[in-house]
Amino acid sequence: MTQIEIVRGDITQLAVDAIVNAANETLLGGGGVDGAIHRAAGPGLLEECRSLPEVRPGVRCPTGEARITGGYGLPARLIIHTVGPVWRGGTHGEPECLAACYRSSLRLAVENDLRSIAFPAISCGVYGYPIDRASSIALETTAAFLREDRSMERVLLVAFSAAMEEALHAAHREIAASDD
Repeated sequence: MTQIEIVRGDITQLAVDAIVNAANETLLGGGGVDGAIHRAAGPGLLEECRSLPEVRPGVRCPTGEARITGGYGLPARLIIHTVGPVWRGGTHGEPECLAACYRSSLRLAVENDLRSIAFPAISCGVYGYPIDRASSIALETTAAFLREDRSMERVLLVAFSAAMEEALHAAHREIAASDD
């Protein structure tokens, strides 16, 4: 089975088939990892994002779904944009929406014959998702997907901080213990 790798670093520097962007519904850039990806990719990314059809006014990618664009100035060939949920206490469908982000992104990668993908900590920045809960969902959802579809060769979960890295490792240990 594909191993899930946990790394700490700058997702915009990774040479993988696709990096995942924790975007907002407009796909026109924002703060955090979204802004960093747009800055590193260059103006072609914004131009392509503007050309994606809106599903309703101002929304090119609803929460839990994913869209794909070129990578432009990034070492990654492509960018998969997904919109995570804003944390509102966990009782408004946030866990299901966050899991959908990982499944939608992985499905889109497989549909495009990609073999390597790197995920940021979706919804853990300004959207306020607790990192321990988000880490568990990221690992559980990704591991479940990889058990069903073995075409991915490399899946990286990229931590932006020591706390995020430790939360991912803790969730990984929990999943490994439950698989025994």
